Amino acid sequence: MAKILTLTLNPALDITISLDRLRPGAVNRSQAQHSHAAGKGLNVAQVLADLGHSVTVGGFLGLDNLAPFEALIAWRGFADCFVRVPGETRSNIKLVEADGQVTDINGPGPQVDEAARDALLQRLAEVAPGHDAVVVAGSLPRGISPEWLRELLLMLKSQGLKVALDSSGEALRAGLEAAPWLVKPNTEELGEVLGQPVLDAAGQRAAAQRLLASGVEHVVVSQGEQGVSWFAAGLALHAQPSKVRIASTVGAGDSLVAGMVHGLLQAEAPAATLRRATAIAAQAVTQVGFGIHDREQLARLEAAVHLAEQQEEGC
Repeated sequence: MAKILTLTLNPALDITISLDRLRPGAVNRSQAQHSHAAGKGLNVAQVLADLGHSVTVGGFLGLDNLAPFEALIAWRGFADCFVRVPGETRSNIKLVEADGQVTDINGPGPQVDEAARDALLQRLAEVAPGHDAVVVAGSLPRGISPEWLRELLLMLKSQGLKVALDSSGEALRAGLEAAPWLVKPNTEELGEVLGQPVLDAAGQRAAAQRLLASGVEHVVVSQGEQGVSWFAAGLALHAQPSKVRIASTVGAGDSLVAGMVHGLLQAEAPAATLRRATAIAAQAVTQVGFGIHDREQLARLEAAVHLAEQQEEGC
């Protein structure tokens, strides 16, 4: 298996509250509450660990609430490359209704100063070269600019790592300038950064062509329950998962990224890679929390994924 680095620049303590239906402006009583040390890169790391990979995790953590994150890192056996900074790692509140709809209330994260930025770069310069790939996922904390992110990706590429990027907005736009190995936007994020609507298969093909022409090798477009499309040189595949009972959509995209990175690094056939990655994402929405906990369920979901070649016009 591979040695993979995941970077979560703005991790979070996810507080997931389950309720029948959210009633704004009224008293709402929850049915359950769960807290998880999370953040997109950490979520990816947990799935990669369950797939058998050796994982190093890094980014920035607030000194005032380290315990949940350090407990997760120790439990999972991750190598710890996080830089500790003053303040609290943010809390993200997820209000999950019975029909699967999620309302997010995301905190801003701690302030990251120049000393912390330099400390992370120094740490990565020491540890990153021994890895096969790096997944950079999530939003940016205060003190981290999109331009700094772009330079970080270029540095990681210069060290010979395959760079996978999963972000949005200005961070994704700047990150694309570094031509990552793989990007995983959803249709809304893709349309926003390219300034063109991505409303159907033709829109996806046109958007993917622009990214492939810029040097990105793999464009994975997530569409929720409408499935996943994967574009690469000479490849345009769509995967449609079976319908599942939704517990929470949190972590589905992160699980998809982990499945794609796993299959690509194992040099599996494209159909096998996309089928498994889609099934891992489908399994993620049936649970609260992150990781592969039921191998039999995953096998059933994988067998039920429908694959189809997309028209490769322009790809």
